[in-house]
Amino acid sequence: MRGDMQESLLVKKGFPAVHFYDQDFVDMYEQTWAWVQEAWYKNKEQTKNGLPSAFLIYPGSSTISQFEACLSTFFLAYSNGIFPAHNMLDLFYEKQEENGAIRGTYRIDDGNPVFTDDNPESVQPPLFAFAEYNLFHKEGNKKRLREVVPKLQRYFTWLEDTFRQENGLYSVSLEATCTGNSPRDKMFYPVDFNAQQAINALYMSALGDILNDKEISFTYKRQYFSLKTRINSLMWDEETGFYHDLDKRGERLTVKTIAGFWTLLAEIPNEAKAVRLIDHLKNSDTFGIEHPFPTLPADDPDFSEDGNGHRGSVFPAFNFMVIKGLEKYARFELAREAAIRHLYYMLDTLHPDGRDDGSVWEAYNPMKEGPASGGDNEEFPRPLYLHYVGLSTITLIVENVLGLFISLPRKTVDWIMPTLEIMGIENLSLKRNIISILTNKSNRGWEVRLESEKLYYFTINILDENKKKTLPIPSGKCSMLIEKM
Repeated sequence: MRGDMQESLLVKKGFPAVHFYDQDFVDMYEQTWAWVQEAWYKNKEQTKNGLPSAFLIYPGSSTISQFEACLSTFFLAYSNGIFPAHNMLDLFYEKQEENGAIRGTYRIDDGNPVFTDDNPESVQPPLFAFAEYNLFHKEGNKKRLREVVPKLQRYFTWLEDTFRQENGLYSVSLEATCTGNSPRDKMFYPVDFNAQQAINALYMSALGDILNDKEISFTYKRQYFSLKTRINSLMWDEETGFYHDLDKRGERLTVKTIAGFWTLLAEIPNEAKAVRLIDHLKNSDTFGIEHPFPTLPADDPDFSEDGNGHRGSVFPAFNFMVIKGLEKYARFELAREAAIRHLYYMLDTLHPDGRDDGSVWEAYNPMKEGPASGGDNEEFPRPLYLHYVGLSTITLIVENVLGLFISLPRKTVDWIMPTLEIMGIENLSLKRNIISILTNKSNRGWEVRLESEKLYYFTINILDENKKKTLPIPSGKCSMLIEKM
């Protein structure tokens, strides 16, 4: 794959280029855009199915999933607009029902929702507000938020009316959590769905702040703190240092699953609880195994060394969730270490034994190289499952391996670097502003070279040297010496 003309031409056509000392990471990043181009679905049946004109699907799939659509926006946002990320969300908004319902799965041929006995309301993790907040900081489109927020308000109300119980927690089925055959049989109140609804409220409040709508901001902030309090009081177990599902009687179940870490992304634990929860991610006997992070801890009796679906497999989607949660608590070194280890396991299946005939997968074996196996689906795991894969091969590479965090409306780029390395990004579009940021070592020492068409504010934070500085970057080219910070 290295030196492949297809990928280099793709970058020249407008995709951002990344630079890193391990060229295999760069190749994998570039190859992902080639895969996305092949999987980008041109919808010729718009009048029949009522779906947008183009969106990302898994080749051969007959349905589109809300969970996967929301997650995929986090890497499509880096395509410089070549693959519009908002199409994935508009797919679902256009199907919203009068009562506010947005179903979790729709058929591609006719656009109808898919209902099952285990998920009769066809609900999935409510991550729209989280995705919209991220897109706003990548695209800066406030007009879109004004149009979208009323839809999200009706959706939030539908979730409350349909799934919230008398104790203030939400109850949905296992199928609704998108965690397959996870051993959560007696679960009635899932910790992940409740944390996701807290995330929903948290970002709805943030969207209200962006729109300068104090009523929206206050309403959802109150909802957030109410749910946060219930999750902390009912789902946290002081003895295990973990957040657990509850059964129908409201009693905590003993099983620990990857679902408990959604609470980090929801900013639910205080620092003391976060320390104990994050300790599980460092423990080599549970979630901190060589390929982080399995869906079930390695010391669980149901843990499978082959993965067996959600009984031990490592999913890029859930690794993304955990790593973004670690960022919330400023555990940047652990987040980067986990991202790099995970990406090396992905490289192992992309280049098995040094060959170029491998693939990347929906889920990985937790204990050795290769894809996971087993599970409740004959097709598991699916190769080139880009809705999950791109979160690792694009988003984690940009945000955690390189360490770049970008906000277009704030005109800010934060570069959090655990240590100085030759790396960076170029040709990244911030709406009408193309920027490049690269580190380089010259005879004058380490320097950062920057190029921008417009003014923005650049913060560099080198963790191992305890150096942090914010500078206004003017239009044109400039450089800064690290030693003079």
